[in-house]
Amino acid sequence: MDLTAVIIAASIPSAITAFLFWILEKNIEKREKEKDKREEARKALELTLVQSVNASLALSEATAKAVQRIPDAHCNGDMHEALEYAAKVKREQREFLQKQGIDNIF
Repeated sequence: MDLTAVIIAASIPSAITAFLFWILEKNIEKREKEKDKREEARKALELTLVQSVNASLALSEATAKAVQRIPDAHCNGDMHEALEYAAKVKREQREFLQKQGIDNIF
């Protein structure tokens, strides 16, 4: 065998291996992009859920306060307890989200 044949014989497996690794790298990059898209969608969903809970809580509080103002409505202690509980939950949620935000900044 001459030197050219040896070089060609050695370069063919290397070229095939390099090509297969290139394909593998492209597949990994594609999966990472899809993973990033799913993560962004999950974050958007969680934000929407928090906003929905806040909107629901605000509507519930407004309804309870409006019912309390009706002269003929006889609100029992459950209404007052529910409003206090809603305020407590809202405060805890705000504190939790603030702590998460600070933890993610630092």
